[in-house]
Amino acid sequence: MSVSNTTDFTNPSNFILLGIPGLEAAHVWLSIPFCTMYVIAILGNFTILFVVKREPSLHSPMYYFLCMLAVTDLVLSTSMVPKMLSNFWFNSREIDFSACLTQMYFIHCFSVMESGILVAMALDRYVAICHPLRHSTILTNPIVARIGLAMVLRSGVLILPYPLLTRQWPYCKTNFIPDTHCMHIAVVKLACADTRVSSYYGLFVLFCVKGLDMFFVAVSYTQILRAIFHLPTKDARLKTFGTCSSHLCSILAFLIPALFSSLTYRFGQNVALHFRVLIGNVNLLVPPTLNPIIYGVRTKQVRDRLLRLFTHKDF
Repeated sequence: MSVSNTTDFTNPSNFILLGIPGLEAAHVWLSIPFCTMYVIAILGNFTILFVVKREPSLHSPMYYFLCMLAVTDLVLSTSMVPKMLSNFWFNSREIDFSACLTQMYFIHCFSVMESGILVAMALDRYVAICHPLRHSTILTNPIVARIGLAMVLRSGVLILPYPLLTRQWPYCKTNFIPDTHCMHIAVVKLACADTRVSSYYGLFVLFCVKGLDMFFVAVSYTQILRAIFHLPTKDARLKTFGTCSSHLCSILAFLIPALFSSLTYRFGQNVALHFRVLIGNVNLLVPPTLNPIIYGVRTKQVRDRLLRLFTHKDF
């Protein structure tokens, strides 16, 4: 297909992913850290799933939610990295219009799903610390399954307007996407119509969905900290807070890059394009890479089971 960059460009059958504009000569070198992060994410999250499945003592709400997070991270990273690496290694830049919308849907859907699962994990920590005697009766297996299903349905329904709205816009400017994957705002910017509906809905999802999620997490931890400070001894306070440390690290790994990336995409006109694209990619890859490391290193039950796995004990 010949690529046009003129104003009479008609609706494209495919888009051209430019990778990281301005750093094309470094694509092969940039692929090394991204490929490394992807391999760590794949191996780490599959290991989490394997360990939880094999260890009966980990069959509890906290680890069920952790498994949901691992599956989400696997799908999220796999939705973007293989296409990125084929671009960097083989200059395979074209992506079909429908495939672009599908990739957009999966990336944003599972990003919102991850946000919801982090809220569910905060709820688990709140019940475990503030209502420890009722934890097993409040968060039963059916309740955990319903929470997981609710997170799936919520993200699926909320993100569905992204591809539906994007499909209806006319694209008469160009089919070059200055990114490694099909992000919603990057594709919408190529349209030659009034796309304020898409832009406003994207901001709604960012602030009213992810923002509310983080608000609920903050409320949960306010109650958790109040309960911790009422414990009689310093050791008890530190031990109880330690059960939340992995979750807090996961929240920071998810929230900080996500907010920075979203805001620079929408309002960072003075920020270099290659920097915005790099931040966007790091935002999507950091949580899937760090989550299994965080929970593998900081959670004693997972760490002990991994040690037994590598020393071939109890298998």
